[in-house]
Amino acid sequence: MPILSSKNPAFTRFWLAETATVLAYQMVVVAVGWQTYELTNSALSLGLIGLVQVTPVFLFALIAGHAADRYDRRRIALGSQLIQFLVAITFAVASLTDALSTVLVYTGSFFIGTAQAFQSPSVRSLLPALVQRTELPRAIAWSGAARKVAVIAGPGLGGVIYLLGPDHVYAISAVFFLVAGILFTSVSMPARARPRAPVTLDTLFGGITYIRRHRVIFGAISLDLFAMLLGGTAALLPIYARDILEMGPSGLGLLRAAPAVGAVIVSLIFVRAPITRRVGRTMFVCIAIFGVATIVFGLSRSFALSLAALIVLGGADMISVVIRTSLIQLETPDEMRGRVTAVNSLFTNTSNQLGQFESGVAAALFGTVPAVVIGGIGTLLVAALWMRWFPGLYQRDTLSSRIA
Repeated sequence: MPILSSKNPAFTRFWLAETATVLAYQMVVVAVGWQTYELTNSALSLGLIGLVQVTPVFLFALIAGHAADRYDRRRIALGSQLIQFLVAITFAVASLTDALSTVLVYTGSFFIGTAQAFQSPSVRSLLPALVQRTELPRAIAWSGAARKVAVIAGPGLGGVIYLLGPDHVYAISAVFFLVAGILFTSVSMPARARPRAPVTLDTLFGGITYIRRHRVIFGAISLDLFAMLLGGTAALLPIYARDILEMGPSGLGLLRAAPAVGAVIVSLIFVRAPITRRVGRTMFVCIAIFGVATIVFGLSRSFALSLAALIVLGGADMISVVIRTSLIQLETPDEMRGRVTAVNSLFTNTSNQLGQFESGVAAALFGTVPAVVIGGIGTLLVAALWMRWFPGLYQRDTLSSRIA
């Protein structure tokens, strides 16, 4: 039975809700960035928006994970959508009345970041309860494809609508947030008793403790953290587009979209033909391919080759993501999924943000091309070390787990 169909309404509604919220978020990001730059003409102000949005992840990740294990995850998802809906409506009214200020932008961005911090562990922890355990990798692939398509389409759609005025972008995004919230709450799930034990440091840090005790989960999460930390290229794409490949803004847009295109292609293949054996080795091979593709991109002077390298890079990363996420979900009992997912999200955001910082520092010290090549070599080294340090992860044959 297809998992994305009228015969599986729970997952279908979840998939539509996730697509709607990611699309809305991407549209808001584009409008906020463009409008803030028009107000300030400052690149620093754009950087501060990113900092303001990521700060709640560090502040509230553990609390959000605990909440996801203690309360109804659908209601938390609804609350997150309502917060983003209210921010989008506020931005729309402020834009329409010429009352939007940088203070309002930063305040609203902080609330959006907070909503995202609580949304992530709750939404990701919902998924395993919506499909059969054997169908989870396929469901994760469908989910990943939806997010990547939204990441590609959202900025473009927001940019087109922005021509009518920023208030239109925010208003339409608000509608998407509201629809997502309604869809999340309409997802039917089996009834589960939620623990009502007092909140303590032990329960709050339970996700970290659980990860440390389970080598497969610890290896998978830390592999992603260090591989992506060293192999990230996103921060340096403007330099490649302008100075190395000499393609200008249009080229930069294509370079930024290329990894997502590769991820979508692989996701659609994965949906029809999921990997069921030698999953550990496959994940490490994909990490190695990611590193090699990074090196090829770093050395390339051909736009076509650079584009191809980024597509391969994105595809390899998606396979790794599906395997790694499936392993983490299947190795974690439902009562711990919120906290474990929150820690995983914290590490993922850390690797993305610090990876961009690392790329910039390395480029400043060694030059852009050497920085990217060194990052690719570092990713290969991490893969080799983790194969030695986490042999159980490397030798893992299937995604199956005894944990319900």
